[in-house]
Amino acid sequence: MLNARLLALSTLWLSLSLPACTSSPENPPAPPPAPALSGDAFPTSQGDLIVHPVNHASFLMGWAGKTIYVDPVGGAAPFEDLPAPDVIFVTDIHGDHLNADTLTALVKAETVIVAPQAVHDALPENLRGATQVLANGGTLTVADIAVEAIPMYNLTQERLQYHEKGRGNGYVLTMGGKRVYIAGDTEDIPEMRQLRDIDVAFVPMNLPYTMTVDQAASAVREFKPKVVYPYHSRGSDLNEFTRLVGTDVGVEVRVRNWY
Repeated sequence: MLNARLLALSTLWLSLSLPACTSSPENPPAPPPAPALSGDAFPTSQGDLIVHPVNHASFLMGWAGKTIYVDPVGGAAPFEDLPAPDVIFVTDIHGDHLNADTLTALVKAETVIVAPQAVHDALPENLRGATQVLANGGTLTVADIAVEAIPMYNLTQERLQYHEKGRGNGYVLTMGGKRVYIAGDTEDIPEMRQLRDIDVAFVPMNLPYTMTVDQAASAVREFKPKVVYPYHSRGSDLNEFTRLVGTDVGVEVRVRNWY
């Protein structure tokens, strides 16, 4: 009888102590799953590339278990329900592309920022160490993404004050065989028109800072991305852009909720 009581007490003690052991410092509970990234999906050789607009020039891409941010601004709030960034691409120094407080809130220990020299120089010291500088025409590989920096600048005389050649970067990213062009703030420069084999493009159109709808549509019809997203387009007539691009050159225009 005594042995039976001891066995029952031992069993009760184990049942009470086991839950505590599973959440002890030696056995911490599993972290919650990372939030999912929603958006348009493009198949690549390493899984889908997901495109997730945020606002104006800010957007995310998910690919091969990595999360890529482009020009995040607006503080932490617009990104609080989104996965943390593995890589952040910044195109220029203007406030709708670069915000140091937003970057400070988002950057983790493993995050890499890719940016032109002017952006690096505008960052606080705590972010410069996380930044890889890339000049127009330069290339690098980060998080298995092949990166080429493309010039972005104004051509029209009355707009030259906004973006001089060499300061900012557009980017061509190659991920799982898909080529993605992020134009940044630019007019329809020769370097854009000469691009080829672009699968997805992000092209701006708003005055006076970038270009007209006509300029953007003309350039898109020349370099012929498979899919183009008009972004950084506040106040522009996107229906007219879609009409001007047309359907005869094999380009699909996707208008999404950027505002």
